[in-house]
Amino acid sequence: MKVFHAQSQLKQQLQPFIQAKQTIGFVPTMGAIHKGHLSLLEQAMNENDVVVMSIFVNPTQFNNSEDLAKYPRTLEKDLGLIEALSDKIIVYAPTVDDIYEGNTVAQHFDYDGLDNEMEGSNRPGHFNGVGTIVKKLFEIAQPTKAYFGEKDFQQLQIIRKMVEKNNMNIDVVGCPIFREANGLAMSSRNERLSAQAKDKAALIYKTLKAAKTVFSEKDVKDSVNFVAYAFENEADFKLEYFIIADEASLKTATEKEADKKYRAFIVVHIEGVRLIDNITLN
Repeated sequence: MKVFHAQSQLKQQLQPFIQAKQTIGFVPTMGAIHKGHLSLLEQAMNENDVVVMSIFVNPTQFNNSEDLAKYPRTLEKDLGLIEALSDKIIVYAPTVDDIYEGNTVAQHFDYDGLDNEMEGSNRPGHFNGVGTIVKKLFEIAQPTKAYFGEKDFQQLQIIRKMVEKNNMNIDVVGCPIFREANGLAMSSRNERLSAQAKDKAALIYKTLKAAKTVFSEKDVKDSVNFVAYAFENEADFKLEYFIIADEASLKTATEKEADKKYRAFIVVHIEGVRLIDNITLN
């Protein structure tokens, strides 16, 4: 396994593959690698000649400095997990200076309003930071395909929009949410949860599945009320939002329309950790 900390080294390593028109699969992460990340790597390895994974905690997508400081950084452990999967994966673990070259600010992006919904309205500037780092990483690695988990579904749609608007010839692949045995969506933030909280957090996916049943039998309002009630008396949880949205526009739905695909999105806090999840409703 080769590990590079400088983009110049990574570019040099990838140049022969690019010249030979071989396919490059790319999995961008912020580290704290878990089985969900490894599932993305496995799909990338099955579909490409060479695979690159980046590990970089991107400062420009955090609007909360405390959240940035607390984000888990476990590079040595991460490298061990990646190498156990395959010693052929190329890892890019840059410094902030290598990526931003002394100018650690986010670009502004036009996502046709996708960034104004849900996470965008709750985390100002977040998706400009996401777009900035992903665009930079795409320009460095020049991938054929890039792999993202559907747990961050809004981010996935926004990256697709960024690629489209910047005429980047990259196939953005959405991969299914990888879950713990109890249904909790795998996330690097789960590292901050106690074992007890992880057990309790099974309620999130359980509630999403029940809300899907309500949505199939009743309407949007009933589903939203059901979830609000489910968390109302759960003292360990704070429900930040539950929204049913059109998958394409991400706009909040108020009633069902026959020709649209819907997805339910939830954000819940437990032990001070912000957990997100979603489920398709059609």
